[in-house]
Amino acid sequence: MDSWCVIFFFTFLGASLGSFLNVVAGRSVAGTSWWGGSRSHCPKCGTVLRWKDLVPIVSWMFLRGRCRYCGSRIAVRYVAAEVWGAATGGLLAWRWGLSPALFPALAAAFGLFLNALTDLEEGYVFDIFPLAMGICGIASRVLPGGGSLLDGFLGALAGCAVISLIILLSRGGMGWGDATLAAGTGMILGWKFTLLTLYLGFMSGGVFSLALLTAGKLRRKDAVPLVPFLAVGGMLTLLFGPRILSFLNIDPGLPWR
Repeated sequence: MDSWCVIFFFTFLGASLGSFLNVVAGRSVAGTSWWGGSRSHCPKCGTVLRWKDLVPIVSWMFLRGRCRYCGSRIAVRYVAAEVWGAATGGLLAWRWGLSPALFPALAAAFGLFLNALTDLEEGYVFDIFPLAMGICGIASRVLPGGGSLLDGFLGALAGCAVISLIILLSRGGMGWGDATLAAGTGMILGWKFTLLTLYLGFMSGGVFSLALLTAGKLRRKDAVPLVPFLAVGGMLTLLFGPRILSFLNIDPGLPWR
């Protein structure tokens, strides 16, 4: 029973974080402030939203996807971000429980999610967000059971090196923001989970792109954002990484045991 309470709490927390990070991403892309006293408002009529308009997922369902005040449609991305956040929080709480791994798992998953949102909307990774992920990684590793700082720095180096090599080989086909994001992610995950995240992210991106090419929805020269697939790879790693590595007789190391 207690474990289900934990899962429910982090599911709701995840939905709230998904909603908040969607606002952070949108305002960062627009160049407006997302901190301080700036309140959420309808982008169509400008009406400041009340608490009952902002309950994650539930408000969207009761309002049937429309603004309470002007009746305009609420973009699906808002509820999609909340659903993804709820799934992320709930699944990670189910996988790791109240263990030393839960905080870094949440930091990595939601950090990648935030950067995926800005990449989808603008094709850009803001350096401040990978930096914040790196700080979270250092903080988690100085706590008991958080693993060694060396593993974190090796993860940052491995992630940055792989993406940097791709940038150089592709002659600018990928931005340096992706390299800083890989470094920030690596500081949290360590080098083993980071390499697995990159591999699973590249594989999921390749399968998705191949499906679109086959369906005629994508041309060979069209750019495909990388970070959303890194977010998928990160979630797969955080959920199944220890099992994958143990199958290869590799110890995932703390805090992922």
